[in-house]
Amino acid sequence: MRKPIVFLSLFILLFSCSSDKKETKPTTTGSRESSILDVEGQIIRTSSINEIIEVSGTILASEATEIRPEISGRIVQLNIREGADVATNSLLAKLYDGDLQAQLKKLLVQLQIAEKTEERQRELLKIGGVAQQDYDLSVLQVSNIKADIELTRVSISKTEIRAPYNGRLGLRNISIGAYVSPTTLLTTISQVRQKKLEFSVPEKYSSQIRSGLPLEVRMDETGKEFQATVLARESSVDQATRNLRVRALIKEDDPLLVPGSFTRVRLILGRNDQAIMIPSNAVIPQARNKQVAVYRSGQASMEQITTGIRDSSMVQVVSGLIPGDTLITTGLLFVKPGSKIRFTKLNN
Repeated sequence: MRKPIVFLSLFILLFSCSSDKKETKPTTTGSRESSILDVEGQIIRTSSINEIIEVSGTILASEATEIRPEISGRIVQLNIREGADVATNSLLAKLYDGDLQAQLKKLLVQLQIAEKTEERQRELLKIGGVAQQDYDLSVLQVSNIKADIELTRVSISKTEIRAPYNGRLGLRNISIGAYVSPTTLLTTISQVRQKKLEFSVPEKYSSQIRSGLPLEVRMDETGKEFQATVLARESSVDQATRNLRVRALIKEDDPLLVPGSFTRVRLILGRNDQAIMIPSNAVIPQARNKQVAVYRSGQASMEQITTGIRDSSMVQVVSGLIPGDTLITTGLLFVKPGSKIRFTKLNN
């Protein structure tokens, strides 16, 4: 009776092993299918775009100057009216010059005496009554006094502080009777009839910035737009920021254009008929570069790209992609180099 029982036990064991092998086969097939990623894609095509960049800028006065005295002294006359428009050479302030005026009068008297002495010696020289050397010394004395008079008049002119050009005065920082020095700021003056604009662009656009290039200026708080043209650009790119500083001239005169205020600058650099534009969310940022996932022979391949201009949803690819490439646009968190890819949707 033991042999039939042994054979029966072996038969049951073999049957159970074969059943386990049959059950494991579908599991293996299922794991292989699960390794294929279902994604969406886009076939790269070229399109025509206007190369437009937007940067921030600052409104500047056409000219702006800090008014300071050239010499130290006490203010005896003050004509600074805050916010007033003044003409070129208008007297803004006057320093005490009583001592200089007295010195000037003394020199004028000395000049009269020296001139009479020179005149008498010239007559004596004609009849041999004086040596040539004595006469020459009298002539030099006259010239020396004239030079002192000119120097004193220049010092007196420095006591008068005048407007360097037609402009609008700022706030007054001193009062009459105050003692001031060359470091004292009296007020400011600026030309506000015409405004300038200063902004910076990335160095990759530096070759496209030229004098006369049109641009648009928009004030964020009002949404109003103004027209401007590039006036000049810096001769080199800033090494710290890798940006190029640019100045433009705003054509309109508007009270909204307050010097120092923030604005948006929109530059139209030209038209590109062979631009490659891809969705911004398809770009994978790296520490030092940018990548995209591309479909190649059934697998994912990571390609490094260089980007250009962008808008709210699209970005230009300058290098790294060519027309006809198939870009993977979804599932980028799970896509690795060599991953098996299956497209559920493919846009042209």
